[in-house]
Amino acid sequence: METVTMYTTRWCPDCWRAKSFMKERGVEFREVNIEQDSSAEEIVLKANNGKRKVPTIEIGGRYFTCSPFDAEQLAEGLNIPLNP
Repeated sequence: METVTMYTTRWCPDCWRAKSFMKERGVEFREVNIEQDSSAEEIVLKANNGKRKVPTIEIGGRYFTCSPFDAEQLAEGLNIPLNP
C-alpha cells in the first residue's frame, strides 16, 4: 500500500475514529496535526476547497476527507475490506 498520511487535530472525534479504524486493520499511517503545522493546514484547506476538514487523508497524491466519519467510505478510500 502507498504511504498514508492523515491530517488531524487533537480534539476531533472523527480523527479518533479514523485512527482506530486504521489501526484495527493494520494500516500504517503518518499523522500530521494541522494545529501544529501551518503548511499541513494549507494542504487541508487546498484539498477541501478552503474548508478545514479533518481527518483529511492523502494516499499517493489523492486526498479525501472522512468527516463525518464513515467506515465504508474510509475502507473504500484506502482500498481495504470494511471488516478486518
